[in-house]
Amino acid sequence: MKLKHTINPILLYFIHFLISLYTILTYIPFYFFSESRQEKSNRIKAKPVNSKPDSAYRSVNSLDGLASVLYPGCDTLDKVFTYAKNKFKNKRLLGTREVLNEEDEVQPNGKIFKKVILGQYNWLSYEDVFVRAFNFGNGLQMLGQKPKTNIAIFCETRAEWMIAAQACFMYNFQLVTLYATLGGPAIVHALNETEVTNIITSKELLQTKLKDIVSLVPRLRHIITVDGKPPTWSEFPKGIIVHTMAAVEALGAKASMENQPHSKPLPSDIAVIMYTSGSTGLPKGVMISHSNIIAGITGMAERIPELGEEDVYIGYLPLAHVLELSAELVCLSHGCRIGYSSPQTLADQSSKIKKGSKGDTSMLKPTLMAAVPEIMDRIYKNVMNKVSEMSSFQRNLFILAYNYKMEQISKGRNTPLCDSFVFRKVRSLLGGNIRLLLCGGAPLSATTQRFMNICFCCPVGQGYGLTESAGAGTISEVWDYNTGRVGAPLVCCEIKLKNWEEGGYFNTDKPHPRGEILIGGQSVTMGYYKNEAKTKADFFEDENGQRWLCTGDIGEFEPDGCLKIVDRKKDLVKLQAGEYVSLGKVEAALKNLPLVDNICAYANSYHSYVIGFVVPNQKELTELARKKGLKGTWEELCNSCEMENEVLKVLSEAAISASLEKFEIPVKIRLSPEPWTPETGLVTDAFKLKRKELKTHYQADIERMYGRK
Repeated sequence: MKLKHTINPILLYFIHFLISLYTILTYIPFYFFSESRQEKSNRIKAKPVNSKPDSAYRSVNSLDGLASVLYPGCDTLDKVFTYAKNKFKNKRLLGTREVLNEEDEVQPNGKIFKKVILGQYNWLSYEDVFVRAFNFGNGLQMLGQKPKTNIAIFCETRAEWMIAAQACFMYNFQLVTLYATLGGPAIVHALNETEVTNIITSKELLQTKLKDIVSLVPRLRHIITVDGKPPTWSEFPKGIIVHTMAAVEALGAKASMENQPHSKPLPSDIAVIMYTSGSTGLPKGVMISHSNIIAGITGMAERIPELGEEDVYIGYLPLAHVLELSAELVCLSHGCRIGYSSPQTLADQSSKIKKGSKGDTSMLKPTLMAAVPEIMDRIYKNVMNKVSEMSSFQRNLFILAYNYKMEQISKGRNTPLCDSFVFRKVRSLLGGNIRLLLCGGAPLSATTQRFMNICFCCPVGQGYGLTESAGAGTISEVWDYNTGRVGAPLVCCEIKLKNWEEGGYFNTDKPHPRGEILIGGQSVTMGYYKNEAKTKADFFEDENGQRWLCTGDIGEFEPDGCLKIVDRKKDLVKLQAGEYVSLGKVEAALKNLPLVDNICAYANSYHSYVIGFVVPNQKELTELARKKGLKGTWEELCNSCEMENEVLKVLSEAAISASLEKFEIPVKIRLSPEPWTPETGLVTDAFKLKRKELKTHYQADIERMYGRK
């Protein structure tokens, strides 16, 4: 959608004349010397393998057989790392910034924020990481860790996480991954279900989360902290020993002098038991084998052109998430550097970076980055807020350049002048060198995707995959700037659509086949840990022995073989009068409003209308209140019926503009003064809504909005 400007019509006519002249002059060399991105985008990317309606679609690059390994003979993760270590031995691999200074900063509201000044990145080479991983694995073996037994990692994304993971892959320890934001009951459930005796963590998480629950995990014997000794030792139950990672590495190095043998994994052995943050109930552990992960990263790597030693990846998403783990393993296996960051230190304006000092992207200048839609949506809203505060001349210049570039992108052309003079400052927010943004974890709106294409001057590789498919599914190709779809199947898997009669989706639908998305191939995982019933419900093997995953998502294939996610079985609610409402569709139509930071639509079959919970943008809501003459604290505004009605008017107008049906438009809403973060338990680590928890949290408001019965 084009942005609106306020330029004098005569001046605008003259500007358009200059733009047209420039376009004609630059188009001539473009036409003769380069293949249009549009031509590449229009190519067929995937085809059905036969003419039946339920036929699987495969990438045109894997029609004759699905890919399963990156390098010949490297069929386990320890072999992949050994191959990379031998090839890139002294090249830099993992980087961490030095903390120069920490200080407390008092905010105007009296709250105290911790601010940091960070120095340069310090790097470990491939050889350094290999030696540390080997020694750490050997040290764990000395502490009694046996092959094919479980060991947990409950830690923030950092270099030590990857070193510990590589150690487990080498020694065939089954790595149980837990999000650092999980609550106490979920952590206890996962640790007891997997019967771990050893856990790897950080000092902060040990003090803030583990300390209070270790007595509820009776099998726990060893806690290894990755960043030195915690300040107190006396509070832990008898029988639990706390070690530092450095001490365990030293133990392993000493033992390796005696040439201790270790068990090597098979491709079918479990590499990771990944506990999903889960949008419903307690987290489930997904068993992912070495061959599953290798197939998945093989497919992902094929979609990143010219991936190699010149690339720099910034790691800040949770490594306990399959998207981040896969992305980092792809980079590690191709000679890329991985510099570590966090959401609080990512950019110069991030919450923990002291004003005047540099955030991680400014220092690292990455070329590759993964992000979940929530982060991209925040960037979009922040930049557009800054644009609205510009002078009239600056704002109109930005809007003209934005609209011009949008038009050129739709024709498959580049805009080097706009990129250099108008969007350079925006692009510098992520370091200025990003050549590919990989997006996954949830659907990305067309508006945000187009904004990232335009302002950050790079393609957005929108992907679709699940923990249960080792992250593999689809990723859009770099020259495909179409929005609203997730690309063609990766070369490691195939996808077919299964009829869902209740929802009215059939693989015989015209003009495009639709249905529940089934993913097949070697990346499809082994199932859920100690949950045979759920495994049988979500996975099956066909007559050829190939494993398939029933995703619960509804998709349609477009003529070029690209997949579009159109619905989700769990998000479809039947209203009292029989109409079906897709809650995800309602949220997608309203989430990008400047007034909305987050939204959850809700409906049930006992009522005839949709309601919603909204986290409003503080700046926008305060301004709306001022215009309407409403006063009060932030909490008072959010609890005000008048404010709810004013916001509802804005939502209704946007819903009509987005062509929502009348029955899909929320009739009543509740404004939430508190943001939804993974720490609140209302969203997952990928910022997907946890509908069950949101329903419980807002139960009193649901009863109020529907009328208590």
